[in-house]
Amino acid sequence: QVQVVESGGGLVQAGGSLRLSCAASGRTIITVGMGWFRQAPGKEREFVAGIRWSGGSADYADSAKGRFTISRDNAKNTVYLQMNTMKPEDTAVYHCAARLSGGLFAYWGQGTQVTVSS
Repeated sequence: QVQVVESGGGLVQAGGSLRLSCAASGRTIITVGMGWFRQAPGKEREFVAGIRWSGGSADYADSAKGRFTISRDNAKNTVYLQMNTMKPEDTAVYHCAARLSGGLFAYWGQGTQVTVSS
């Protein structure tokens, strides 16, 4: 099993920045990377960004490109999501998930609330 815990959410004004953290523990050796997702009220969950432990290759949703940066610290089994130039539409619960070798995001955290005020 892999445990995933997010932190760093909060309230920020439009145009501001926030950094989320996601720590994985347990059998992390079975994971190949981590991803961030978000779900706003009344909307479906959407992919935001993902990163691989090995090599650090990352991919982003179009809504995140140019504003968000995902990074990782392999020694700490932790990934970060730096969010800049935030917009009210970024308001959502942000979840982190651990990805297995087959591509499935199998282990999820409880989520952290991010609210961007206009």
